[in-house]
Amino acid sequence: MTEPALEIDRLVKRYGDFTAVDGISLQVARGAFFGLLGPNGAGKTTTINAIVGLAHITSGAIRLFGHDVVRDWRAARLRVGLAPQEYNFDRYLNIRDVLIYQAGYYGLRGPEIAKRADALLERFDLSSKAKQPYTRLSGGMKRRLSLARALIHEPPLVIFDEPTAGVDVELRLELWALLRELNRNGTTIILTTHYLEEAEELCDRIAIIQHGKIVALEDTKDLVGQRSLQDVFLELTAR
Repeated sequence: MTEPALEIDRLVKRYGDFTAVDGISLQVARGAFFGLLGPNGAGKTTTINAIVGLAHITSGAIRLFGHDVVRDWRAARLRVGLAPQEYNFDRYLNIRDVLIYQAGYYGLRGPEIAKRADALLERFDLSSKAKQPYTRLSGGMKRRLSLARALIHEPPLVIFDEPTAGVDVELRLELWALLRELNRNGTTIILTTHYLEEAEELCDRIAIIQHGKIVALEDTKDLVGQRSLQDVFLELTAR
């Protein structure tokens, strides 16, 4: 039986007396487009940080394509890319070197990586800015650079943490098209978002996290249809 792209087993993450993630378990199939929804502070980003090795796990286990992220961390991290919500580029590098430098974290270097960086800049319409620092990019360009950086080591699973937050409608649709193309080509995608219409449009399965726990985990069509998440009810009281 083929291992899932991601398997989380009773994940707990505590910060002192505060439990940020409280016993989450889920699986993401290879090639899936998976949505992770929840309000601010629900535990989404903490879960992501545990997956990619930015947060130590208090208890439980996470496996990426069968590789434990703690015991077999080198193999696990080669298989995942992250486009974080916040920009954390090196301000002293031009954007082409941002991609090449990122590849070095995975032991990748040489002419082939330089070609890959150029191809990603072309794909994300950033070639004309290749020699500029990220501080001179527009907000939309910074978002595209974040996505390109997540792909530089060609991981089979990519996590996009609110990739369309704060962007205009035109760029949002452009990013949707890029994510769909990436998924069609076989990349497993995990998307966090506050926008239900975005999750409904892109994701084939959704988990909703609240207070560090999963409160719903279903196929998108079932979750939207049965729970009527699209409906808003207002109760008006006469005065």
